[in-house]
Amino acid sequence: MIYPIVAYGAPVLRKVCVDIQKGEMDVKKVSEDMFETMYHASGVGLAGPQVGLAYRIFVVDGEIMNKGAETEEDIDQSLIGFKKVFINAQIIEEKGEKWAYEEGCLSIPGVRADVYRPDTLVIKYLDTDFVEHTEEYSGLAARIIQHEYDHIEGVLFTDHLAPLKKQMLKKRLGNIQKGIVDADYRMKFA
Repeated sequence: MIYPIVAYGAPVLRKVCVDIQKGEMDVKKVSEDMFETMYHASGVGLAGPQVGLAYRIFVVDGEIMNKGAETEEDIDQSLIGFKKVFINAQIIEEKGEKWAYEEGCLSIPGVRADVYRPDTLVIKYLDTDFVEHTEEYSGLAARIIQHEYDHIEGVLFTDHLAPLKKQMLKKRLGNIQKGIVDADYRMKFA
């Protein structure tokens, strides 16, 4: 099932999400639907709040970013096999040099900006069988996780921007909030 993507301005995007208790929902079905929704919208990550679920769940598929690679050197090794579901995730540590990368968000279509994030993280999470994992990620894989993790903490990538950049985006963000937006996927507005 393809969910509508919740647009900027919806209260659910600002909620700190709650843990999922085993048996509370069919996390395998929900994650399958989230992957289908993400692929339909050409995303690389999607978090529960973006589909109206205030739960600590997000899906990622970074391999998509390697599909346009023209040479072997263009392939980001951190993204090979990087398709995962994260349930009840907790970032334990972020470390390394902060670096800029232009981020966007399915909930904020047409808006992109450089965001500085640490290079490496350690994260603890449950998979869809409720098996606990603690793993370290670096590079683009870490960045994708950080972006989606922010969503389950009620944070948007625009919150990381300098005040001047936020001011420059104010009208565009206001338009998205009002439903004045061009997206090639179904959206749900507050």
